[in-house]
Amino acid sequence: MLFEDLSLSKSIQRAVFEEGYTNPTPIQEKSIPIILAGKDLVGCAQTGTGKTAAFAIPIIHHLHRMVGSSKKTKQIRCLVVTPTRELAVQIGESFDTYGKYTNLRQLTVFGGVSQVPQVDQLKKGVDILIATPGRLLDLHKQGFVDFDHLHFLVLDESDLMLDMGFINDVRKIVKLVPTNRQTLLFSATMPMAIRELADTFLNNPEYVSVTPVSSTAEIIKQQIYFVDKSDKRALLYHLIRNENLKNVLVFVRTKHGADNVVKALKKQGINAEAIHGDKSQTARQRVLDSFKNKEISVLVATDIAARGIDIESLPYVINFDLPNIPETYVHRIGRTGRAGNGGISISFCGKDEEPYWKDIQKLIKVDVKVTKDHPFPWKETEANPDAKPDLRNKKKSDGTKSRKSEASKKNKKRWY
Repeated sequence: MLFEDLSLSKSIQRAVFEEGYTNPTPIQEKSIPIILAGKDLVGCAQTGTGKTAAFAIPIIHHLHRMVGSSKKTKQIRCLVVTPTRELAVQIGESFDTYGKYTNLRQLTVFGGVSQVPQVDQLKKGVDILIATPGRLLDLHKQGFVDFDHLHFLVLDESDLMLDMGFINDVRKIVKLVPTNRQTLLFSATMPMAIRELADTFLNNPEYVSVTPVSSTAEIIKQQIYFVDKSDKRALLYHLIRNENLKNVLVFVRTKHGADNVVKALKKQGINAEAIHGDKSQTARQRVLDSFKNKEISVLVATDIAARGIDIESLPYVINFDLPNIPETYVHRIGRTGRAGNGGISISFCGKDEEPYWKDIQKLIKVDVKVTKDHPFPWKETEANPDAKPDLRNKKKSDGTKSRKSEASKKNKKRWY
């Protein structure tokens, strides 16, 4: 199928052609006709599959026909709700790109910055509003947002909104919008909670699913290093220096961990920065732009912050900490497998993370290369669970320590 076969307006076809698109991706091919037909839709697709264009293009097509070149006061006719600021910005950019030859106006609003410029734009009128839940509800409560003319409601990255605790906010938003709307729900995964939401919010929706979560891993070159937790930073530096890695996205489990990794890399002269929820919106956007422009070699991120990172031709993803949810592993490494492109993922596995790795292997069903030739392998006592325990400092059964242990303790000198 070609984009020409979708009967889109010439203005949109021109914009799409200029972006170099000829054939729609699987999620676009399946979703666009359903949305053009006016049906509610539940789409299961990961970031990087062309999901945003799958809903933005048909919405722009409908609104362009509806509004045309009208100079009348603009009303909010499409609302896109997404969990993170970075995702909101990227969705807004997509609407601008595909709708650049139309008279439609989009606005992106999110928290963490002053609402004054956002309110000023709302007063001028917009056709498409992209928003994070908290800021949207605040603006509505203050009377700056009117949903009376809404035709489209898009709930994007719904599973992430669930993870981030936004579902109650989403329920509030759904109650504020007209019931005779067209609703589109997209999610990278489809847990039971999301299906229940779809049944509640949508009217007899069509279900579309592309790229099973495990298949993304098949086009990415994966490596696993079994390394002691205390040696992970040293191994990271070793790989970056010895393999001359650049434009590397590193995943960690916590915000504190991200800051510590960056601090350690900077001490070694590596140009690294962190992105996580404790950073201000301005700081996050500055770091992300610097990474995209290759002014920063290493970007260290938590999962929630990284969900909004969409970078073309990202060569390396490193799992500094393994995730405890197997699907998260696939989402992470998928950052380097955009639109069918290959990439390299490197994972560090501490002894305490071995159960996580086994769960990941069950999901991806790929024989991942184990790299044994590196300076920081598991220590023998950790690597061999059947090894005899060191009893030199263990207490005797009568509660006392051995004389040899006590003597050695007295004579022991500090080496540091």
